[in-house]
Amino acid sequence: MADGTPTNFSSEVVGKTLTKADFVEAVYSRIGGLSRRDSAEIMDMLFEAVKETLSRGEAVKISGFGNFVVREKKARIGRNPQTGRFIEISARRVLTFKPSQVLKDQLNS
Repeated sequence: MADGTPTNFSSEVVGKTLTKADFVEAVYSRIGGLSRRDSAEIMDMLFEAVKETLSRGEAVKISGFGNFVVREKKARIGRNPQTGRFIEISARRVLTFKPSQVLKDQLNS
């Protein structure tokens, strides 16, 4: 919509996992003049750009949807719940997602 409020992608998607193929089909059906192959290529380029940006440690902000942020976690001591033994959990990078207020409002309406 023009006011920035997200619309449902497709009524048939509700209640199931949205896949890359579903995105490709949505692009194909909504943008005239594109083949399915072109639609798949567009989605591949989009996802590749997001992956490359995140792998550099940069955030990805999608207005009206949310932010993907890479966080650095330090090494720490943890405990194996099965054995009770203490182990070192190595330092790593984790991906977090924070939904936008628009998305939160839509989910809670």
